[in-house]
Amino acid sequence: MTRAQMLILGVITLGLILVPVLAANNFTIKLFSRLLIFALAASSLNLVLGYGGMVSFGHAAYFGVGGYVVGILTVSGIASPFITWTLAVLLCALLAALIGAISLRTRGVYFIMITLAFAQMLFFVFVSLRQYGGADGLPIRPPDPLRDGRTLYYIILVTLGICLFLLWRIKESRFGRAVQAIKENESRMMALGYPVFRYQLVCFIIGGALAGLAGVLNANLNAFISPNALAWSQSGQFMMMVILGGVGRFWGGALGAVVFILLETWLGSLTIHWQLGVGAALLIIVLFAPGGLVGLVSSANAWLIKRRAAA
Repeated sequence: MTRAQMLILGVITLGLILVPVLAANNFTIKLFSRLLIFALAASSLNLVLGYGGMVSFGHAAYFGVGGYVVGILTVSGIASPFITWTLAVLLCALLAALIGAISLRTRGVYFIMITLAFAQMLFFVFVSLRQYGGADGLPIRPPDPLRDGRTLYYIILVTLGICLFLLWRIKESRFGRAVQAIKENESRMMALGYPVFRYQLVCFIIGGALAGLAGVLNANLNAFISPNALAWSQSGQFMMMVILGGVGRFWGGALGAVVFILLETWLGSLTIHWQLGVGAALLIIVLFAPGGLVGLVSSANAWLIKRRAAA
């Protein structure tokens, strides 16, 4: 990471720390909390899709299950965040292990459809749980410290920072480089003796666990969880966030989530057809900036460096 990048990261971090201090109202704090949560969810998918090359169209399953585990345990009288959050992440990791062990035996469109099928099955499971709200969703009463918007915001911010650091270490590790090499040429890595299935499964599990953690934070933020969190449309939104930011770019998931949520919020205040604007933005990115917003910024920076060198 260059000095300029470290400086930009430091400024952004300082700005995020000061959000609750400078925010005019609770809506702003909640909006930034939502940005951070979806940045984590999209980054977890970017690990699976961008670095692992696994096009999972059921990533929302872990996001929703994480929220439901917290909700069900909370209404059952188990309110300790340490217990509920830990169990939620572990269950999502086990769920990802099960789904991944089955899905990774297929390739291409079959992999996409199997991950989607698992997510839809879970969606209908939670719709059928009438004792936990069914299709109407489940209201949650978070523990007292988490009801304060500022406290929860800082918890979300620290959690995102730790998870992004973890993802960075994974990306730069031997494991991460092997996963990226498998994405580029799976047959060659198998010929070299790498346990391809095991590497992909571990990558899939980490992505599922982090998505479950994002779902836990989302459930506490909204004090509510519904089956919509597991719907195929939510998985589609995660994928759009990654594509907007840049598939396989470290900051792609986070930047894509921020842009997507801000577009949704702004356009939603103007018209009920905000999806048209988001779709147009996605179309422009796909056609003119295949590397996403991060790739666009990198290309612009390289162009400026060349201009300065030529001058």
